[in-house]
Amino acid sequence: MRSRAILVRGLRVLLVLLALGFCVYSVAAQWDETVRAFRALSWATMVGAFAVACAGSFVWMLGWRAFLAGLGSPLPVRATFRISAISQLGKYVPGKVWALLTQIEMTREYKVPRLRSFSSQMLAIATSCAAGLALAAVTLPLTSDAARNRYWWLFALAPVLLVALHPRIVTWCLDTALKLVKRPPLEHPVSLGRTLVAVGWTMLGWVVYGVHLWMLCAAVGGKGAELPFQAAGAYALAFVVGLLVFIAPGGIGAREAVLVMVLSPVLPAGGPILVALSSRVLLTLADLGLAGVAFLMGRNRRPVRDEGVQAEEQVSAPQ
Repeated sequence: MRSRAILVRGLRVLLVLLALGFCVYSVAAQWDETVRAFRALSWATMVGAFAVACAGSFVWMLGWRAFLAGLGSPLPVRATFRISAISQLGKYVPGKVWALLTQIEMTREYKVPRLRSFSSQMLAIATSCAAGLALAAVTLPLTSDAARNRYWWLFALAPVLLVALHPRIVTWCLDTALKLVKRPPLEHPVSLGRTLVAVGWTMLGWVVYGVHLWMLCAAVGGKGAELPFQAAGAYALAFVVGLLVFIAPGGIGAREAVLVMVLSPVLPAGGPILVALSSRVLLTLADLGLAGVAFLMGRNRRPVRDEGVQAEEQVSAPQ
């Protein structure tokens, strides 16, 4: 067991180093454009947008925590923050799976079964996509012809995904998947109340990220009462599209392309690319800053052993 723990920690350190390398590369590859973007913004705008981005990440973390608690593994906010902040660095490594794998292994330190951790993350991702598309579907059709004409099919998915988040549908899907891999069904299906709490936190996170983008849009000359709605919808659509582009680490390239397309009609010439680049850098710095805080916090004493872990280990143990 000790050798396995050392191996897991070593792999985690390697993943963090890889993520840092990709973060540095993504900024360095567009260094001149990034410097130009930041010169167009005031320090107050940059600091404010950075702080709001950190707040958005924290709120989203609470949504995942609600699902994890609903599945039977409630964790303290401190532990949830540590797991989420560190594991999110994995999204900068190409492949999309590294953040997921890191989060699963880190929750094991708090005696959360792997299957329960995986299920909670799938629910969080599905909720994020559904809520993001719902927000974009409400805000963008009235403000962006380009987004409506090009991504109408994504908007059509929003109500389908929201309905699919009903606990009965979610439980059936997860139990079916577990049966296919010869695992026991969920011992703690997520209740409707927990689902609504998680959806609420997720939607609030989208609104917070919309404020982040709105601050940058206003700083480069965006005006009008509809600008906050355009910014929120643009960010939500760009994030979902970036998530669907599997190979792009952190949605790099795809997210910026969508932001430029949606914001071009409402910002002065050159403004959309400045907003897209500055948002990318500030969000990257927010992820790095939160991960740094999580590393400095260290790990709390482990909670009482979860029966779900015991059952999982009995199932996976050699007969």
